[in-house]
Amino acid sequence: MENITLQVDPEIAKAYREAEPEKKQNVLLVCNIILKELFKNTSFEEIVQQIRQEAEQNGLTPEILEELLKDE
Repeated sequence: MENITLQVDPEIAKAYREAEPEKKQNVLLVCNIILKELFKNTSFEEIVQQIRQEAEQNGLTPEILEELLKDE
């Protein structure tokens, strides 16, 4: 893995800094999957399908994904 810097909204940065290590790991996994697919020339539907498949292969259940996407 390599590090890059992304600008995010202040509330995203705060939530990430304050998150538990396991949640941070899950967020990074989902972000990696999303970014990988966004840089390919694929449709939105294909991106969503690929994200679901890769997340499941990496142990992220629909429940974990839902929890990550909830507004806190």
